[in-house]
Amino acid sequence: MTGHKVVSRPEWQAARDELLRREKEHTQRADELARQRRALPWVAISKEYRFDTDDGIRTLGGLFDGRSQLLIYHFMFGPSYAAGCPVNSSMVDGLDGLLPHLHARDLTLLLVSQAPLAELQGYKQRMGWNVPWVSAANTDFNVDFGGSYTPSQVRSWELSEGELPPIVAVNAAATGTDVAGYLSQSPAVSVFTLQDGAVYQTYASAGRGVEFLMGYYPILDRVPNGRDEGDAFQTWIRRHDEYV
Repeated sequence: MTGHKVVSRPEWQAARDELLRREKEHTQRADELARQRRALPWVAISKEYRFDTDDGIRTLGGLFDGRSQLLIYHFMFGPSYAAGCPVNSSMVDGLDGLLPHLHARDLTLLLVSQAPLAELQGYKQRMGWNVPWVSAANTDFNVDFGGSYTPSQVRSWELSEGELPPIVAVNAAATGTDVAGYLSQSPAVSVFTLQDGAVYQTYASAGRGVEFLMGYYPILDRVPNGRDEGDAFQTWIRRHDEYV
């Protein structure tokens, strides 16, 4: 027998109507936040970055692929990793089908990582993805934009494993590196625009701010068990070919 509160249909409808009112308020606030994101000032990018891509070396401006907007996800696959982060991988699983729709709105979406291009290509083939993926192995881009940290930066945090959430050790093992190596990479989003040949950064987000790319979370948030994570935050997530 369920321990959850059970009521009559009219009582449920009244509760649902009140929740709907709050959901609409949330939607309106989200619309206003979206407007404020678009109104952020821009910063010109003067430093030259050169990425290793499937089509050879490209600059940041060359990654736009003929469009005026570029959203880059800093995928956690560092030089010491043997495989991509499972949580990051779960995000990318939902992106391929979005590409035609984003392209129709003048937006290029791609991934960037510090690992060498050949390793990214091999992992991409394993995962069956089509989303473009470039390597920042030979450029400062990931460090400059918060997607990677140098070994000295990681050491300066003086973190002990006991201070870290369980997901760190879980994903360090899953990516074939140690905790320090895993923490050298960070989930982040960087957005740019190309105007008259000049590149500007328009937006950035990191940490839980990248959850808009995790399509399963809004779905789980609407079912009885919810995310059902608690202190085991994200430790349930596997690569799609590893669930049993």
